[in-house]
Amino acid sequence: MKKYLIIGSIVIVLLVGGFFLWQFLRVKFANVELILKDDLQVAFLSDVKVSDFIESINGEIVDDKRIDTTKIGEQKIEFEYINDDGIKINYSYNIEVVDVTPPVIWLNSSYNVNVGSTISLVDDILCGDDYDPNPVCEVIGEYNMNEEGSYDLVFKATDSSGNVTEQEFTLNVRAPSGGGSSSSSRTRTDFADVIREYKNESTEIGIDVSHWQGDIDFDALKEAGVEFIIIRVGTADGIDGDYVLDRKFIQNIEGANKVGIPVGIYFYSYADTKERAVADANWILEQIEGYDVDLPIAFDWENWSFYNDFNLSFFGLTDMANSFLSVFEDAGYEGMLYSSKNYLERIWLDTNYPIWLAHYTSQTNYEGDFDFWQLCNNGRVDGIDGDVDINIRYLSTE
Repeated sequence: MKKYLIIGSIVIVLLVGGFFLWQFLRVKFANVELILKDDLQVAFLSDVKVSDFIESINGEIVDDKRIDTTKIGEQKIEFEYINDDGIKINYSYNIEVVDVTPPVIWLNSSYNVNVGSTISLVDDILCGDDYDPNPVCEVIGEYNMNEEGSYDLVFKATDSSGNVTEQEFTLNVRAPSGGGSSSSSRTRTDFADVIREYKNESTEIGIDVSHWQGDIDFDALKEAGVEFIIIRVGTADGIDGDYVLDRKFIQNIEGANKVGIPVGIYFYSYADTKERAVADANWILEQIEGYDVDLPIAFDWENWSFYNDFNLSFFGLTDMANSFLSVFEDAGYEGMLYSSKNYLERIWLDTNYPIWLAHYTSQTNYEGDFDFWQLCNNGRVDGIDGDVDINIRYLSTE
């Protein structure tokens, strides 16, 4: 009996070993007919998949996954495919992610300063890049801030990949003007007129408020037809500063909740890192606990006049916004990015969240998608003494 057990065990070992050997040889000598494309370079932040670099293949890719292009440099792409004989094959190839986008210089054809100004043009003029947080920015040409005149100069920006932007401009150094008040009256936008022009079955008309609107009569807002309100929760006291609760936040959110006007939230951020943006979001969650917040919470980042101080690439800025907004998504709220048309078009990269567009016009020509449109900052509505921003919310048709 023992003899038969030994013989049986040997047979099993041989069969199992033979099977694995057969599988090994089958894969080792499997028919591989895969031709890569000639160009294995891809631009930073491109939306590409494994198959985008393959000219032809004798089979099907198991997982045609998207490739991470958020870091420049060489990258090894590994994947599996099943050939026409049904054999699963491991394969890999290398690509190179490159930055081909030149920096952005936020500058008109002329730039005006007063005689004796001590500003640094390099520090004062927005100079940024999609990938490089610190492009080399320089002013080419001679000028004298202490001498009145016009100086023809060139602003040059170079990123770490060697992409260059040059822009000619005229620096006008002028004596300070006497100023004086204007006699012209400022135009106003009546909330009722906005309702008449923009209200339909796919829109809601609302406002956004902060302490600048003072004490608000929410019953009057409700009566005037305000369908939603976006409330400023607060800000920070500059970069890395302490949090500052908007002094009318509690009064405003309690007033809106009391009369049943749906509420959204916005926070004016000075975040310069993902970690600070996440901390901002967690602070906001503490402030809104116990209140009804049915509409999105907006990331409002508008530090363009001193953008260079933040040492952020456009990718870093957008990634920071996504980190902020993901906190609310995880907590069961909605999030959105607030910004004006020009910055959305030239600075912000594609975000994972809805857009609250600021564009003060009667008909926006912004071509991107947006869920809210802040169409003016000179609105007038019963319940608020003074100006207020008026917004349109576009309802989902799904």
